[in-house]
Amino acid sequence: MRPLALTMGDPAGIGGEISLKAWLARSKGDRPFVALDDPARLEALARTLGLDVPIRAVEQAKEAAAIFPDALPVMPIRLATPAIPGKPNPANAPAVIASITRAAALCMAGEAGAIVTNPINKAVLYQAGFRHPGHTEFLAELTGVPGKEIMMLASPFLRVVPVTIHVSLRDAISALTATAIVAAARTTAEALRRDFGIATPRLAIAGLNPHAGEQGALGDEETTLIQPAIDTLKGEGIDASGPWPPDTMFTPAARKQYDVAICMYHDQALIPLKTLGMDQGVNVTLGLPIARTSPDHGTAYDIAGKGIADPSSLIAALKMAAELARNHER
Repeated sequence: MRPLALTMGDPAGIGGEISLKAWLARSKGDRPFVALDDPARLEALARTLGLDVPIRAVEQAKEAAAIFPDALPVMPIRLATPAIPGKPNPANAPAVIASITRAAALCMAGEAGAIVTNPINKAVLYQAGFRHPGHTEFLAELTGVPGKEIMMLASPFLRVVPVTIHVSLRDAISALTATAIVAAARTTAEALRRDFGIATPRLAIAGLNPHAGEQGALGDEETTLIQPAIDTLKGEGIDASGPWPPDTMFTPAARKQYDVAICMYHDQALIPLKTLGMDQGVNVTLGLPIARTSPDHGTAYDIAGKGIADPSSLIAALKMAAELARNHER
């Protein structure tokens, strides 16, 4: 069984702590993971937090399966300077970037089944010359598909894909096009079939305006942009419905009618997902040739090193990565 590749994340954040706690939460039959991290850092962190996690350095990912039941396997990525919880240091940015690069390479080479990324601080990486908007775009370039990446947030209660992501609401509305909606929906439908094993995925396309525009009385984007996109998708054989009124499409009854909600902007997607299950939300990157997940939270510098970080979202990300890896292998 190919292990999951777990990246370091920002060493001043909670990534190390939740990685240790995720190993402690392992169960028989779980797919093993190998951390791409600094073994000395993890050993020191485990001692400081009183976590009984033996660390075992390995040279190859395939060694993880035999070691995982008794120790956390780590492929060494050395830090330039000791990490101080809550105090990010650009000197360690090259190690953070190397961890991501190595994990992606392992997946592309078939040595790891999926990549799970711990949270990073992009501002710190920028100081070291990192030129990508974030993890997702960097991974798309590393895997040879720049511009094809799509962000999905998933939990046991809901899957959402925002068409526009990290821009202001004003800019999101300006950037919204029928072409963008169709591209996001196509990638999502393909990924649900390949990665999630859903033979005929049902896509609910959200409206942009209150009440989905109310026949043009509250805005015309539904008729000029969204409905044409839906018609194109239906013409390609994709089960797309809508435009759905955004204020009612996330009720329990409505959610039973679709497999994913295609949303027009960031908060339209993430507010319902995080309200329904913040600690079980997982970030999934669609459109890559490899499977990638991450916890749906940041570095949490304010609680780093205090032993109180909740590993639930990382554990959920590891479980979902294992599911995606199984489907990829099939």
